[in-house]
Order: sequence, then C-alpha cells, then structure tokens
Amino acid sequence: MSDTKKIKAGLLPFYLKLYDDYKPEIRDGFTEFVQQISEALEARGITVQSAPVCRVAREFKDAIRQFEEDEVECIMTLHLAYSPSMESIDAFCASTLPVVILDVTMDSDFGIQVSPDRIMYNHGVHGVMDFASMLRRRRRPFEIVAGHGADSKTQDRIVETVRAAVAAHALRNSRVLRVGATFPGMGDFSVDESVLKTALGISVNQVEVDVLDAAVVTVTDADVDQEVVEDNERFICELDSADHARSVRVGLGLRQLLNEGGYTACSVNFQEFDRADRPADTMPFLEICKAMGRGIGYAGEGDVLTAALVGALAQGFDAVTFTEIFCADWSGGSLFLSHMGEISTSVAEGKPRIIIKPFFLGGSLDPAVVTCPVQPGPAVFVNLAPGPDDTFSLIVASVEVLPEGGKLQPEMRNVIRTWMRPQLEVSAFLEAYSCAGGTHHSALVLGDHADGVAAFGRMSGLEVVRI
Repeated sequence: MSDTKKIKAGLLPFYLKLYDDYKPEIRDGFTEFVQQISEALEARGITVQSAPVCRVAREFKDAIRQFEEDEVECIMTLHLAYSPSMESIDAFCASTLPVVILDVTMDSDFGIQVSPDRIMYNHGVHGVMDFASMLRRRRRPFEIVAGHGADSKTQDRIVETVRAAVAAHALRNSRVLRVGATFPGMGDFSVDESVLKTALGISVNQVEVDVLDAAVVTVTDADVDQEVVEDNERFICELDSADHARSVRVGLGLRQLLNEGGYTACSVNFQEFDRADRPADTMPFLEICKAMGRGIGYAGEGDVLTAALVGALAQGFDAVTFTEIFCADWSGGSLFLSHMGEISTSVAEGKPRIIIKPFFLGGSLDPAVVTCPVQPGPAVFVNLAPGPDDTFSLIVASVEVLPEGGKLQPEMRNVIRTWMRPQLEVSAFLEAYSCAGGTHHSALVLGDHADGVAAFGRMSGLEVVRI
C-alpha cells in the first residue's frame, strides 16, 4: 500500500585542476567509473543527478547552487582524485543540503603486484580525509561510506545512508499542522514550539476544529464519490456507504488543509471531536491512515514532535507508521503496539479493511478506521526523546514484527495491532527504554534499517541511543 517516494540525490565528483593543466587526457579515464556508481544507485531506487566534475571554488559553488535549484535532497561527494578542501568547503558550508561522502575507488585490489599506473585512478582517499576533516572543523554534519565502488554491499550502504540524509533534511524542514490543543497533562512529548524550531527546525501551526469545518464545507459530492470509488479499489470496505462517505468528506477536508499549507506532518487531538452538529462531525482516522501512507507524518493527541519524526522517516524509509507500546507480553517475549485508529497503509500486510469503530467518547459520530495486520519481519522501533536543557535523543531499537499466523482472536481483527519482539528480553528492553527517556509515542520503520535510522539521528544532531 506504500506510495513509494523516489529519492533525488546529487552526485558531485571532486578532481584536481593541476591534472587537467598537465595531463588533461587522464580525466576521461574516470567517466565510466562515475557512470557505474550512478547506475548502481539508480538500480536501487535513487534518482541521481550528476554535476560536472568540480576542481575549483567557483565550480563547486555553481554545482551546489544547481542542486538546490533542482531540489535534490542530499549531496553525494565522489572523490576521483585528491582535491584541496579549501576549494570546496565554503560552498558546502553555505548549503543546508545533507552530505554523504563516498570514499570509494575503482579497483578492489591494490596490493604489492599493482601497476603504478593505477595510482592515478585510485588515490581519492586522502582527498576524502582533507574534506572530512574540514567539515568536522566547521561543524558541518556529514556521513561517510567507504568501500570498493563496485561492491554490492558498499552500494547498499550508500543507499541506506542517502535515505538517512533525506530523512534528516526532511526533519529540519518539517511543517506540522496541529488540529486542536495538546492532550492536557501529557508531558513527555511536550516541547515549546520555539525550541522545536531552534533545535530541530520544526515549524508548528495550530488551528481549531472550526478551521477544519470550513475546509469540509468546500468538499464536493463528486470529490467524495471519487474517493469512495478509490477506497473500494484499495481496501476491503466493510461499512455502510453513508458512513463511509461521511468519514471521507471530513478526511478530504483535512487533506485540503495539509495540501494548502504545505504541511509534512499533522497531529489531531481526538478530544476536540465532541459534536455531531458540525461539518467535522467525526474524527478523521481514515484520512490520517491514508496520509501516513502518502508519507505525511502523524502522531496523536497533539504530539507534533513525533509527527515530525514519522514524516521525516517516511521520506527516507517509505514504510513507516506512528505507534505506541500498549501492553507487555511477558510470557511470549513480545510487546503489543496499538492506538485508537491510526496506522499507516504503507505497513499493511495484504489489503487493509475499513470498518466503523465506536467512538468511546461519544458526542461526534463514529469514525471509519483502517485495520490490518502489519508486514512481519525486521523493523526498527524509533523514538525522539526530549532531554534536559532542550536536548534530544533518538532511541533506535532493532525489532522483529511477528506474524499473526491465523491465531488472532476474532474481536482483535477490528483493533489497531502489531506485536514486536525486541532483541533484549522485554523487561530489559523496557527498563533501558525508559532510562533513555523514551516517550509513549513512537515510530515503527519496516525493514532492516537500524543503521540507516541511526545515521539519520547523527545527521540531525541528535544523541543516538541503540537498544
């Protein structure tokens, strides 16, 4: 169900003008190498935009300006030869695009039998050292991947690190819509909006439900009918058509707000939906699930911090959902994840169902929700934890999503549910998690992406805690 996003990355080759001045024919020997790197990444789902080979400050400045104009999401540096760092460092420090250094060369074998002719085509390593050292001195975040350029494991690691860079860039440019106030008394994810902006780059706009009312009023019957048709193609719809249309109408109103405001994430406090005599007469759980499937971040109860996290991770790692640890299965060695009515369609195993779920608060009409099993296999449980003195940590835990295996109680089919098994015993995991300051709202990233998520944390300037 994931609407997989295509990542766009810039590839910037470094070179030395001195070589062009004295032996210009040498540079042609790198053309195939650059093309091979680009093609390998394209085959792994990255759209690569290559810059011309850069040697001097003006060329680096022009290449990065072009990357920014073309809205690439990170810069990969490819060091064809030694390149003095002072030619490139100012241009990189003037840009906010994340940097991934590719410390890769043509030849895998450079032992005692190698010809000296191959030195010219494999000596970019010390140029990497010069460049990385200067980035660190300038406090410019970067990640680095070293290895043979044609090695598939190296190429996979590059892609994972690019995904991390894209997520870090997304976090720093988060725009979060909050509908209604924050759930009173929830303190763990509560952070002053000025701190969110200064420390993490997250912008927040809070509106009341009457703003959603106004958007819902503008939704046409034709829009509703079309969305219902599409829902019947994408989902197993087990609800009355009138109830379905009603939830879709409110959801399309929320979608309109998100699109018009250019928001990358949102949070909706279900407590604000306490009346049926208004256009926004139901909690828009259905649209929230679809929005996460499109890569929009979400967290419940006004939690804009975790919403921004979910949205950023979704830009890099695709199958991501908001979630919450609800119960501990001590005897089974797993943890039960759930929430009221929110799960991303991107993590679904098979075709999700849409049902009507009784709204336990009353007041508003019963909402439509998506329910489904989650794809079993490796995953990463992620939490963005506020700390003392306006600091933040990223808690990263490799876990396994367990298959339901036909053992599910019938009533549980209508519940948002996932069971995950951490690498530690449940008791040790929960102790370590709370000692690290983990909040009760988190993200779940499907796939073996723990190293990539940790790199995302480092590139975002966060302390990374691995459990």
